[in-house]
Amino acid sequence: MSSSLNHASRSPAWAQVLLGGLLVALGDMSFAATLWFGWNGAGMERLFQTIAVGVLGPASFDGGMQAAGLGVLLHVFMATMFVLIYTLVARRYTGLLARPLGYGVPYGVVLYLVMNFVVLPLSRVNASPSFKHLDWIAWSVLAHMVFGVICVVFARRALRR
Repeated sequence: MSSSLNHASRSPAWAQVLLGGLLVALGDMSFAATLWFGWNGAGMERLFQTIAVGVLGPASFDGGMQAAGLGVLLHVFMATMFVLIYTLVARRYTGLLARPLGYGVPYGVVLYLVMNFVVLPLSRVNASPSFKHLDWIAWSVLAHMVFGVICVVFARRALRR
């Protein structure tokens, strides 16, 4: 049986998918806390309330730690889905596992575009992408490129057995 058929017929190592998702979530949280929200308790609460706005709308900011907790869960879920999607596609197209930088960087750009031009506009955030702060966009795209590489690395780990 060839290697590509082997990967396609195997179930991924789910712990690797989850670990990759947690690392992407932690990286994104660190990025957002450093650039926009701050590392104190109020900044972290606001960061995760901002994520919960996607489900709760503006009421998220009145929801205290419960809304922030929902934001944490949503954040980890989305980050894990980034890894899972890449893993499932790469299970079928195993060449996508060959070059983490070569495929992870463009995957990160795709993640940035999908989050900003699909997910956010369809959520209760009620915002369209803005080009007002090109420096923020550049930093965000760069961060997502790193997240894309993490997704590829953990997809490889999930499918290597």
